[in-house]
Amino acid sequence: MLENFRQVLKIVKKALLVNKTRSFLTMLGIIIGVSAVILIVSLGAGAQSLILNQVDSFGGNLIGILPGQSNENGPPASVFGVKVTTLIQDDAKVLADKNILPYVQSVASYYDVNVSAYYKNASYDGSLEGISGDYLEIEKAEIKYGRFFTKDELQSSSNLVVLGSLVAKELFPFANPVGKKIRIKKRQVTVIGVFKERGQAGFSSPDGIIFAPLKFVQKEIAGIDYLSAIRLEVDKEKNVEESIEIIKQVLRERHNITNPVNDDFSVRSFKDALDLVTNITNALRYFLAAMAALSLLVGGIGIMNIMLVGVTERTREIGLRKAVGARKSQIRSQFLLEAVVITLLGGIIGLLLGILISYLVSLIINSLGYNWDFVVSISSIILSLSVSTLIGIIFGYYPAKKASNLDPIDALHYE
Repeated sequence: MLENFRQVLKIVKKALLVNKTRSFLTMLGIIIGVSAVILIVSLGAGAQSLILNQVDSFGGNLIGILPGQSNENGPPASVFGVKVTTLIQDDAKVLADKNILPYVQSVASYYDVNVSAYYKNASYDGSLEGISGDYLEIEKAEIKYGRFFTKDELQSSSNLVVLGSLVAKELFPFANPVGKKIRIKKRQVTVIGVFKERGQAGFSSPDGIIFAPLKFVQKEIAGIDYLSAIRLEVDKEKNVEESIEIIKQVLRERHNITNPVNDDFSVRSFKDALDLVTNITNALRYFLAAMAALSLLVGGIGIMNIMLVGVTERTREIGLRKAVGARKSQIRSQFLLEAVVITLLGGIIGLLLGILISYLVSLIINSLGYNWDFVVSISSIILSLSVSTLIGIIFGYYPAKKASNLDPIDALHYE
Protein backbone atom coordinates (compact mmCIF):
# COMPACT_ATOMS: atom_id res chain seq x y z
CA MET A 1 0.00 0.00 0.00
CA LEU A 2 2.75 2.42 1.01
CA GLU A 3 4.87 1.41 -2.00
CA ASN A 4 1.96 2.06 -4.37
CA PHE A 5 1.47 5.49 -2.83
CA ARG A 6 5.16 6.31 -3.32
CA GLN A 7 4.97 5.29 -6.97
CA VAL A 8 1.88 7.43 -7.53
CA LEU A 9 3.59 10.34 -5.76
CA LYS A 10 6.62 10.06 -8.08
CA ILE A 11 4.34 10.10 -11.12
CA VAL A 12 2.49 13.14 -9.77
CA LYS A 13 5.76 14.97 -9.07
CA LYS A 14 7.02 14.26 -12.59
CA ALA A 15 3.74 15.36 -14.19
CA LEU A 16 3.72 18.66 -12.28
CA LEU A 17 7.38 19.42 -13.00
CA VAL A 18 7.01 18.69 -16.73
CA ASN A 19 4.32 21.37 -16.97
CA LYS A 20 5.64 23.91 -14.46
CA THR A 21 3.95 26.94 -16.01
CA ARG A 22 0.59 25.22 -16.29
CA SER A 23 0.89 23.88 -12.74
CA PHE A 24 1.58 27.39 -11.42
CA LEU A 25 -1.27 28.94 -13.37
CA THR A 26 -3.55 26.18 -12.10
CA MET A 27 -2.74 26.96 -8.47
CA LEU A 28 -2.84 30.75 -9.01
CA GLY A 29 -6.57 30.92 -8.28
CA ILE A 30 -6.03 29.10 -4.98
CA ILE A 31 -3.07 31.35 -4.11
CA ILE A 32 -5.17 34.47 -4.65
CA GLY A 33 -8.16 33.04 -2.79
CA VAL A 34 -6.26 31.89 0.30
CA SER A 35 -4.16 35.07 0.51
CA ALA A 36 -7.37 37.14 0.22
CA VAL A 37 -9.03 35.21 3.04
CA ILE A 38 -5.98 35.51 5.32
CA LEU A 39 -5.55 39.19 4.46
CA ILE A 40 -9.18 40.13 5.08
CA VAL A 41 -9.44 38.13 8.32
CA SER A 42 -6.17 39.64 9.56
CA LEU A 43 -7.06 43.20 8.59
CA GLY A 44 -10.53 42.76 10.06
CA ALA A 45 -9.05 41.58 13.36
CA GLY A 46 -6.57 44.47 13.33
CA ALA A 47 -9.28 47.03 12.62
CA GLN A 48 -11.48 45.52 15.32
CA SER A 49 -8.69 45.68 17.91
CA LEU A 50 -7.99 49.30 16.93
CA ILE A 51 -11.62 50.32 17.42
CA LEU A 52 -12.13 48.30 20.59
CA ASN A 53 -8.93 49.62 22.19
CA GLN A 54 -10.04 53.18 21.45
CA VAL A 55 -13.56 52.67 22.80
CA ASP A 56 -12.18 50.85 25.84
CA SER A 57 -9.75 53.71 26.52
CA PHE A 58 -12.68 55.92 27.56
CA GLY A 59 -13.05 53.87 30.71
CA GLY A 60 -15.65 51.57 32.22
CA ASN A 61 -17.29 54.26 34.34
CA LEU A 62 -18.50 56.42 31.43
CA ILE A 63 -22.12 56.59 30.30
CA GLY A 64 -23.30 57.96 26.97
CA ILE A 65 -26.76 59.37 26.21
CA LEU A 66 -27.88 59.78 22.60
CA PRO A 67 -31.16 61.13 21.22
CA GLY A 68 -33.48 58.55 19.68
CA GLN A 69 -34.55 55.09 20.73
CA SER A 70 -32.53 51.95 20.07
CA ASN A 71 -32.80 48.26 20.88
CA GLU A 72 -30.13 46.26 22.69
CA ASN A 73 -28.47 45.12 19.45
CA GLY A 74 -28.08 48.38 17.57
CA PRO A 75 -27.35 52.09 17.80
CA PRO A 76 -30.05 54.80 17.85
CA ALA A 77 -31.22 56.49 14.65
CA SER A 78 -29.20 59.64 15.41
CA VAL A 79 -25.99 57.69 14.73
CA PHE A 80 -27.10 57.30 11.11
CA GLY A 81 -27.72 61.02 10.62
CA VAL A 82 -31.44 61.08 11.51
CA LYS A 83 -32.23 64.35 13.30
CA VAL A 84 -33.71 63.70 16.75
CA THR A 85 -34.33 66.88 18.78
CA THR A 86 -35.48 65.47 22.12
CA LEU A 87 -32.23 65.79 24.09
CA ILE A 88 -31.57 69.29 25.45
CA GLN A 89 -29.11 71.10 27.71
CA ASP A 90 -31.56 71.24 30.61
CA ASP A 91 -31.46 67.41 30.68
CA ALA A 92 -27.71 67.55 31.22
CA LYS A 93 -28.06 70.16 33.98
CA VAL A 94 -30.54 67.99 35.88
CA LEU A 95 -28.34 64.90 35.57
CA ALA A 96 -25.37 66.86 36.94
CA ASP A 97 -27.24 67.30 40.24
CA LYS A 98 -25.87 64.82 42.80
CA ASN A 99 -29.15 64.96 44.69
CA ILE A 100 -30.71 63.33 41.63
CA LEU A 101 -27.80 61.23 40.36
CA PRO A 102 -25.67 60.53 43.46
CA TYR A 103 -22.74 58.82 41.72
CA VAL A 104 -22.15 61.44 39.03
CA GLN A 105 -18.68 63.02 38.89
CA SER A 106 -18.61 64.87 35.57
CA VAL A 107 -21.10 65.76 32.81
CA ALA A 108 -20.45 67.15 29.32
CA SER A 109 -22.87 68.14 26.55
CA TYR A 110 -22.16 68.04 22.81
CA TYR A 111 -23.52 69.31 19.53
CA ASP A 112 -21.55 68.98 16.30
CA VAL A 113 -22.02 70.39 12.81
CA ASN A 114 -19.96 70.25 9.62
CA VAL A 115 -18.34 73.57 8.69
CA SER A 116 -15.59 75.13 6.61
CA ALA A 117 -13.01 77.23 8.43
CA TYR A 118 -10.75 79.84 6.77
CA TYR A 119 -7.60 81.69 7.70
CA LYS A 120 -6.15 83.91 4.94
CA ASN A 121 -5.57 81.52 2.01
CA ALA A 122 -5.89 78.33 4.06
CA SER A 123 -9.13 76.42 4.58
CA TYR A 124 -10.28 73.36 6.47
CA ASP A 125 -13.46 71.30 6.05
CA GLY A 126 -14.42 69.41 9.17
CA SER A 127 -16.56 69.33 12.27
CA LEU A 128 -17.32 72.14 14.70
CA GLU A 129 -18.27 70.74 18.10
CA GLY A 130 -20.11 72.76 20.68
CA ILE A 131 -19.25 71.63 24.20
CA SER A 132 -20.37 72.47 27.70
CA GLY A 133 -19.64 71.20 31.18
CA ASP A 134 -16.73 69.01 32.24
CA TYR A 135 -15.28 68.30 28.79
CA LEU A 136 -11.62 68.05 29.85
CA GLU A 137 -12.43 65.61 32.66
CA ILE A 138 -14.69 63.42 30.51
CA GLU A 139 -12.36 63.26 27.49
CA LYS A 140 -9.05 63.27 29.39
CA ALA A 141 -7.89 66.03 26.98
CA GLU A 142 -4.91 68.34 27.47
CA ILE A 143 -4.04 71.75 26.06
CA LYS A 144 -0.76 72.12 24.14
CA TYR A 145 -0.84 75.85 23.37
CA GLY A 146 -2.89 78.64 24.92
CA ARG A 147 -5.77 77.74 27.24
CA PHE A 148 -9.16 76.08 27.47
CA PHE A 149 -12.50 77.85 27.97
CA THR A 150 -13.37 79.18 31.42
CA LYS A 151 -16.61 78.00 33.03
CA ASP A 152 -18.26 81.33 32.22
CA GLU A 153 -17.15 81.09 28.56
CA LEU A 154 -18.51 77.54 28.26
CA GLN A 155 -21.91 78.76 29.46
CA SER A 156 -21.93 81.74 27.07
CA SER A 157 -22.13 82.40 23.34
CA SER A 158 -18.53 83.59 23.18
CA ASN A 159 -17.00 83.44 19.71
CA LEU A 160 -13.93 81.58 20.94
CA VAL A 161 -12.51 78.28 19.68
CA VAL A 162 -9.94 75.66 20.66
CA LEU A 163 -8.46 73.72 17.74
CA GLY A 164 -7.67 70.05 17.40
CA SER A 165 -4.01 69.45 16.55
CA LEU A 166 -4.74 68.49 12.92
CA VAL A 167 -6.86 71.60 12.32
CA ALA A 168 -4.07 73.77 13.72
CA LYS A 169 -1.54 72.19 11.33
CA GLU A 170 -3.83 72.69 8.33
CA LEU A 171 -4.75 76.32 9.01
CA PHE A 172 -1.50 77.44 10.65
CA PRO A 173 1.33 75.28 9.30
CA PHE A 174 4.03 77.85 10.13
CA ALA A 175 2.52 79.94 12.94
CA ASN A 176 1.18 79.73 16.48
CA PRO A 177 -2.63 79.99 16.08
CA VAL A 178 -3.31 81.34 19.58
CA GLY A 179 -4.78 84.83 19.32
CA LYS A 180 -5.45 84.55 15.60
CA LYS A 181 -8.94 84.96 14.13
CA ILE A 182 -10.49 82.43 11.75
CA ARG A 183 -13.75 82.63 9.81
CA ILE A 184 -16.58 80.13 10.21
CA LYS A 185 -19.86 80.77 8.39
CA LYS A 186 -19.13 84.48 7.96
CA ARG A 187 -18.33 84.84 11.66
CA GLN A 188 -14.93 85.80 13.02
CA VAL A 189 -13.86 83.63 15.94
CA THR A 190 -10.71 83.87 18.05
CA VAL A 191 -8.41 80.90 18.65
CA ILE A 192 -7.54 80.67 22.35
CA GLY A 193 -5.88 77.25 22.43
CA VAL A 194 -4.79 74.04 20.70
CA PHE A 195 -5.27 70.52 22.08
CA LYS A 196 -2.45 68.02 22.32
CA GLU A 197 -2.63 65.31 19.68
CA ARG A 198 -5.00 62.56 20.83
CA GLY A 199 -5.24 60.23 17.84
CA GLN A 200 -8.22 58.17 16.74
CA ALA A 201 -11.04 57.85 19.29
CA GLY A 202 -13.72 55.34 18.32
CA PHE A 203 -14.89 56.13 14.80
CA SER A 204 -13.58 59.72 14.68
CA SER A 205 -10.53 61.77 15.58
CA PRO A 206 -10.82 64.79 17.92
CA ASP A 207 -7.62 66.09 16.32
CA GLY A 208 -9.68 67.10 13.28
CA ILE A 209 -12.38 68.98 15.24
CA ILE A 210 -12.82 72.65 16.10
CA PHE A 211 -14.28 73.19 19.59
CA ALA A 212 -16.44 76.10 20.72
CA PRO A 213 -18.91 76.88 23.54
CA LEU A 214 -22.15 74.95 23.09
CA LYS A 215 -24.42 78.02 22.98
CA PHE A 216 -22.31 79.66 20.28
CA VAL A 217 -22.57 76.61 18.03
CA GLN A 218 -26.27 76.09 18.73
CA LYS A 219 -27.43 79.69 18.31
CA GLU A 220 -24.88 81.40 16.04
CA ILE A 221 -23.88 78.56 13.72
CA ALA A 222 -26.59 75.87 13.61
CA GLY A 223 -29.70 77.74 14.78
CA ILE A 224 -30.94 74.87 16.97
CA ASP A 225 -31.49 74.23 20.68
CA TYR A 226 -30.93 70.48 21.07
CA LEU A 227 -27.92 68.21 21.70
CA SER A 228 -26.08 65.50 19.80
CA ALA A 229 -25.04 63.69 22.99
CA ILE A 230 -24.44 63.81 26.73
CA ARG A 231 -21.63 61.97 28.48
CA LEU A 232 -21.40 61.31 32.19
CA GLU A 233 -18.69 59.91 34.42
CA VAL A 234 -19.69 58.14 37.61
CA ASP A 235 -17.44 57.50 40.59
CA LYS A 236 -17.05 53.72 40.23
CA GLU A 237 -17.71 51.15 37.53
CA LYS A 238 -19.89 49.11 39.89
CA ASN A 239 -22.36 52.04 40.06
CA VAL A 240 -22.81 52.30 36.29
CA GLU A 241 -25.87 50.04 35.97
CA GLU A 242 -27.73 51.73 38.84
CA SER A 243 -26.89 55.15 37.39
CA ILE A 244 -28.22 54.12 33.98
CA GLU A 245 -31.57 53.15 35.53
CA ILE A 246 -31.77 56.48 37.38
CA ILE A 247 -30.95 58.39 34.17
CA LYS A 248 -33.70 56.55 32.31
CA GLN A 249 -36.25 57.34 35.00
CA VAL A 250 -35.24 61.02 35.11
CA LEU A 251 -35.40 61.45 31.33
CA ARG A 252 -38.74 59.63 31.05
CA GLU A 253 -40.18 61.95 33.69
CA ARG A 254 -38.76 65.04 31.96
CA HIS A 255 -39.93 63.93 28.51
CA ASN A 256 -43.39 62.82 29.76
CA ILE A 257 -42.85 59.18 28.81
CA THR A 258 -44.88 56.60 30.71
CA ASN A 259 -44.07 53.52 28.59
CA PRO A 260 -40.37 52.59 28.09
CA VAL A 261 -41.28 51.42 24.59
CA ASN A 262 -41.71 55.09 23.68
CA ASP A 263 -38.29 56.22 24.93
CA ASP A 264 -36.85 59.03 22.78
CA PHE A 265 -33.30 58.55 24.07
CA SER A 266 -30.70 55.79 24.45
CA VAL A 267 -28.50 55.29 27.50
CA ARG A 268 -25.48 53.02 27.25
CA SER A 269 -22.36 52.44 29.27
CA PHE A 270 -19.16 52.41 27.27
CA LYS A 271 -18.84 48.72 28.14
CA ASP A 272 -22.15 48.13 26.33
CA ALA A 273 -20.80 50.16 23.42
CA LEU A 274 -17.73 47.92 23.41
CA ASP A 275 -19.92 44.80 23.16
CA LEU A 276 -22.00 46.39 20.41
CA VAL A 277 -18.94 47.37 18.38
CA THR A 278 -17.56 43.84 18.83
CA ASN A 279 -20.74 42.29 17.41
CA ILE A 280 -20.82 44.69 14.45
CA THR A 281 -17.16 44.26 13.55
CA ASN A 282 -17.35 40.45 13.91
CA ALA A 283 -20.29 40.32 11.52
CA LEU A 284 -18.42 42.52 9.05
CA ARG A 285 -15.27 40.40 9.29
CA TYR A 286 -17.13 37.14 8.63
CA PHE A 287 -19.04 38.66 5.72
CA LEU A 288 -15.86 39.95 4.05
CA ALA A 289 -14.08 36.62 4.63
CA ALA A 290 -17.00 34.77 3.02
CA MET A 291 -16.81 37.07 -0.01
CA ALA A 292 -13.07 36.43 -0.29
CA ALA A 293 -13.66 32.68 0.00
CA LEU A 294 -15.70 32.79 -3.21
CA SER A 295 -12.43 33.26 -5.07
CA LEU A 296 -11.45 29.79 -3.80
CA LEU A 297 -14.50 28.40 -5.54
CA VAL A 298 -13.44 30.10 -8.78
CA GLY A 299 -9.95 28.65 -8.31
CA GLY A 300 -11.44 25.18 -7.85
CA ILE A 301 -13.36 25.45 -11.13
CA GLY A 302 -10.14 26.52 -12.83
CA ILE A 303 -8.36 23.45 -11.43
CA MET A 304 -11.10 21.16 -12.75
CA ASN A 305 -10.87 22.70 -16.22
CA ILE A 306 -7.08 22.40 -16.38
CA MET A 307 -7.20 18.83 -15.06
CA LEU A 308 -9.73 17.89 -17.74
CA VAL A 309 -7.42 19.33 -20.37
CA GLY A 310 -4.57 17.35 -18.80
CA VAL A 311 -6.59 14.12 -19.01
CA THR A 312 -7.19 14.73 -22.73
CA GLU A 313 -3.50 15.49 -23.40
CA ARG A 314 -2.34 12.41 -21.49
CA THR A 315 -4.84 9.95 -22.89
CA ARG A 316 -2.15 7.79 -24.52
CA GLU A 317 -0.14 7.78 -21.26
CA ILE A 318 -3.23 6.61 -19.36
CA GLY A 319 -3.85 3.89 -21.95
CA LEU A 320 -0.27 2.70 -21.75
CA ARG A 321 -0.37 2.55 -17.94
CA LYS A 322 -3.57 0.55 -18.05
CA ALA A 323 -2.14 -1.79 -20.69
CA VAL A 324 0.78 -2.66 -18.40
CA GLY A 325 -1.50 -3.41 -15.47
CA ALA A 326 -2.41 -0.12 -13.74
CA ARG A 327 -5.76 -0.41 -12.01
CA LYS A 328 -8.56 2.15 -12.24
CA SER A 329 -8.06 3.05 -8.59
CA GLN A 330 -4.38 3.83 -9.24
CA ILE A 331 -5.20 6.12 -12.19
CA ARG A 332 -7.90 7.83 -10.16
CA SER A 333 -5.57 8.26 -7.17
CA GLN A 334 -2.87 9.75 -9.43
CA PHE A 335 -5.05 12.51 -10.86
CA LEU A 336 -6.81 13.14 -7.58
CA LEU A 337 -3.46 13.47 -5.82
CA GLU A 338 -2.29 15.89 -8.51
CA ALA A 339 -5.27 18.14 -7.79
CA VAL A 340 -4.73 17.94 -4.01
CA VAL A 341 -1.00 18.71 -4.30
CA ILE A 342 -1.71 21.71 -6.55
CA THR A 343 -4.33 23.16 -4.18
CA LEU A 344 -2.26 22.42 -1.06
CA LEU A 345 0.85 24.08 -2.51
CA GLY A 346 -1.30 26.99 -3.69
CA GLY A 347 -2.81 27.21 -0.21
CA ILE A 348 0.60 27.33 1.47
CA ILE A 349 1.92 29.99 -0.94
CA GLY A 350 -1.31 32.00 -0.55
CA LEU A 351 -1.07 31.68 3.23
CA LEU A 352 2.51 33.02 3.31
CA LEU A 353 1.60 35.81 0.87
CA GLY A 354 -1.45 36.83 2.91
CA ILE A 355 0.57 36.88 6.16
CA LEU A 356 3.33 38.95 4.53
CA ILE A 357 0.90 41.55 3.13
CA SER A 358 -0.96 41.72 6.46
CA TYR A 359 2.31 42.32 8.29
CA LEU A 360 3.34 45.08 5.87
CA VAL A 361 -0.06 46.75 6.24
CA SER A 362 0.23 46.67 10.04
CA LEU A 363 3.70 48.26 9.83
CA ILE A 364 2.41 51.04 7.58
CA ILE A 365 -0.65 51.77 9.76
CA ASN A 366 1.42 51.75 12.97
CA SER A 367 3.90 54.15 11.34
CA LEU A 368 0.96 56.54 10.86
CA GLY A 369 0.41 56.63 14.63
CA TYR A 370 -2.42 54.10 15.02
CA ASN A 371 -2.35 51.22 17.49
CA TRP A 372 -2.91 48.43 14.95
CA ASP A 373 -2.39 44.81 16.05
CA PHE A 374 -0.93 42.28 13.61
CA VAL A 375 -3.30 39.33 14.03
CA VAL A 376 -3.21 36.02 12.13
CA SER A 377 -5.22 33.39 13.96
CA ILE A 378 -4.33 29.69 13.93
CA SER A 379 -7.97 28.91 13.11
CA SER A 380 -7.84 31.00 9.91
CA ILE A 381 -4.63 29.21 8.84
CA ILE A 382 -6.07 25.74 9.47
CA LEU A 383 -9.36 26.68 7.82
CA SER A 384 -7.68 28.10 4.69
CA LEU A 385 -5.43 25.05 4.18
CA SER A 386 -8.30 22.64 4.92
CA VAL A 387 -10.64 24.38 2.48
CA SER A 388 -8.00 24.51 -0.27
CA THR A 389 -7.30 20.77 0.16
CA LEU A 390 -11.02 20.00 0.16
CA ILE A 391 -11.43 22.01 -3.04
CA GLY A 392 -8.67 19.91 -4.63
CA ILE A 393 -10.54 16.73 -3.71
CA ILE A 394 -13.94 18.00 -4.83
CA PHE A 395 -12.89 19.58 -8.12
CA GLY A 396 -10.22 16.98 -8.86
CA TYR A 397 -12.51 13.99 -8.45
CA TYR A 398 -14.38 14.31 -11.76
CA PRO A 399 -11.23 14.59 -13.94
CA ALA A 400 -9.67 11.72 -11.95
CA LYS A 401 -12.75 9.56 -12.45
CA LYS A 402 -12.85 10.39 -16.15
CA ALA A 403 -9.19 9.40 -16.51
CA SER A 404 -9.71 6.10 -14.65
CA ASN A 405 -12.70 5.16 -16.83
CA LEU A 406 -10.82 5.51 -20.15
CA ASP A 407 -10.75 2.31 -22.20
CA PRO A 408 -7.08 1.28 -22.63
CA ILE A 409 -7.47 0.23 -26.28
CA ASP A 410 -9.22 3.49 -27.25
CA ALA A 411 -6.67 5.44 -25.26
CA LEU A 412 -3.72 3.83 -27.05
CA HIS A 413 -5.24 4.67 -30.44
CA TYR A 414 -5.99 8.33 -29.38
CA GLU A 415 -4.25 10.97 -31.47
